[in-house]
Amino acid sequence: MESLELLYLRRNKLRFLPEFPSCKLLKELHVGENQIEMLGAEHLKHLSSIIVLDLRDNKLKSVPDEITFLQSLERLDLSNNDISSLPYSLGKLHLKFLALEGNPMRTIRRDIINKGTQEVLKYLRSKIKEDEASQRDFVTDTAMTLPSESRVNMHAIITLKILDYSDKQTTLIPDEVFDAAKSNIITSINFSKNLLCEIPKRIVELKEMVSDVNLSFNKLSFISLELCMLQKLTVLDLRNNFLSSLPEEMESLRLQTINLSFNRFKILPEVLYCIATLETILISNNQVGSVDPAKLKTMENLITLDLQNNDLLQIPPELGHCVNLRTLLLDGNPFRVPRAAILMKGTAAVLEYLRDRIPT
Repeated sequence: MESLELLYLRRNKLRFLPEFPSCKLLKELHVGENQIEMLGAEHLKHLSSIIVLDLRDNKLKSVPDEITFLQSLERLDLSNNDISSLPYSLGKLHLKFLALEGNPMRTIRRDIINKGTQEVLKYLRSKIKEDEASQRDFVTDTAMTLPSESRVNMHAIITLKILDYSDKQTTLIPDEVFDAAKSNIITSINFSKNLLCEIPKRIVELKEMVSDVNLSFNKLSFISLELCMLQKLTVLDLRNNFLSSLPEEMESLRLQTINLSFNRFKILPEVLYCIATLETILISNNQVGSVDPAKLKTMENLITLDLQNNDLLQIPPELGHCVNLRTLLLDGNPFRVPRAAILMKGTAAVLEYLRDRIPT
């Protein structure tokens, strides 16, 4: 294994990236289409010679700062994972290619991602400088923090413009969290990994600022109208809740990305067809039994549709008319056609196959 330079481990059931302590010369590692959920320093420290790292179509939620261990890395494929943010340190690498499509990215605007790898890296490097400047100011700011605000992440508010009260296992968001946000610009809200049964009503106080809301891993069974009033909301993460429907009032939102994975939907919510700005719909691991191809075709901005692990007994051939789709994920459904061999060829091949089956 010491002389190994190229390794393909695609389409297995890997849940983590193996360690390769003896593969000092490994230059290409392809581990796409697995079930890898986490990437840590221990997985990266032996890959000092790696040039190509393919991690597409996994279940990664984050990228560690230790990605900078890979100083030789030129091509990094992270497409179709569960990544919502990138470490600013990634900007220090000299990447020639970085693939991010199909992720519920919250901290980098879509227009920056669309400009390509070098613009993303430039943006990340600029954030490193901002973070260093804000950190100096943070020492002064935290000295003035009131005792009642001790549970509030003021650093996230001041530096990152994020109202973060995640992973607290709480059934409600304390008023002091919203009070701490006053007189600050807040663009993102993260209330994930709690026990919320309803969306905090005070979220509406931030309706003119917030573009990104993460309410994943809670116990929501309905969406309140307060959420529908967030005028600038573009990214909404609702995965891992108990939702089976969405309110029609959501039509007024200008959403670009919505993540509804791991809920209880039996159909693609009707209101989604009415949100013309949607670019990404992630609704895997539900019980969706049908989609309306005619309505999907009208969604001209939709480029990613993840329907994996649902109850689709058939795929309507008319779905092939949705030529704007760049990523269509259908694995894990009980339909017989298209066959797995067709799915493996990718979205373009699937759409072409479906078009060929449209009755004339």
